[in-house]
Amino acid sequence: MNHAPVVEKAQRAGSSYKSGKYKRYVWGFVFVIPAIIVFALFLWTPIVKGVIYSFYNIDFVKGNTFVGWANYEKALSDPYLLTAVKNTLYYMFLGVVMGFWVPCLFAIAISELRWFQGFARISAYLPNVVPLVVMYGLWRWFYDPVGPINGTLSQLGVEPIAFLTNPSWSMISIVFMETWQQFGSAMLIYLAGILSVPRDHYEAAEIDGAGVWHRIRYITLPSIKNLLILLFLLQIIATSQGFQTQQALLDGGPNNATLTFALLIIKYATMRLNYGVASALGVLMFLVLSIVAYIHFRLSNKEES
Repeated sequence: MNHAPVVEKAQRAGSSYKSGKYKRYVWGFVFVIPAIIVFALFLWTPIVKGVIYSFYNIDFVKGNTFVGWANYEKALSDPYLLTAVKNTLYYMFLGVVMGFWVPCLFAIAISELRWFQGFARISAYLPNVVPLVVMYGLWRWFYDPVGPINGTLSQLGVEPIAFLTNPSWSMISIVFMETWQQFGSAMLIYLAGILSVPRDHYEAAEIDGAGVWHRIRYITLPSIKNLLILLFLLQIIATSQGFQTQQALLDGGPNNATLTFALLIIKYATMRLNYGVASALGVLMFLVLSIVAYIHFRLSNKEES
């Protein structure tokens, strides 16, 4: 018995199915192409060039010179590198202790409101729209030795605090200021996650006599667990790259107490004009953050499976 016609018919049907399958996604690929181009030009190209430049002595007049691992050796032997790493880890720790739980707390509190919920959302988000220049000037006045905070402490009989000139307080002051200014956007993300939880769960819990704390503990927090983990990772990445406030307010002072790893990179690039070492430091940061992201990805996959 000759099965060739049947096989050929099956092959034609399979090829037509595959072509039809791919045709369905053509327009999807077309709409994705601009995003791919933008990512390639403004994200991956700088990363690749940064890796290449880390092996060169960059000179815009005489031309670049290949130096191999010399930039990495100079970066790892920098006398301020250990200080910058310690300050960055301390900054990340303060960001978690002082700032990570604030947007989640506000989101839960606002979600429990029965009235004025819209007003509370807008009020909580308002600090996020304050321009950075205005914020720096405002908080410099707040932290001034004769400013409103120290004035209040003096009235209470407490010694004034040198928020920006005391190395023990400078990083804490920066994190407190940034928490006030930035928690609004994360709060809205948490609030969206909380409001997406089916209301039937809360209504059933209320019928069973569950109070506010029990609803938060057994319904709200488990429902937004993945969101908490994601925003925790994003905060770790963001704080590990922090330099803007440290540079604008104190330029890494006092006594290098706010010199972060990213600020050290900026100083190499803008003050010392040593782009090779700055690129080497950037590559080291990229590798560390990639490892952190990979660990988070593997842990997330294990939880889902």
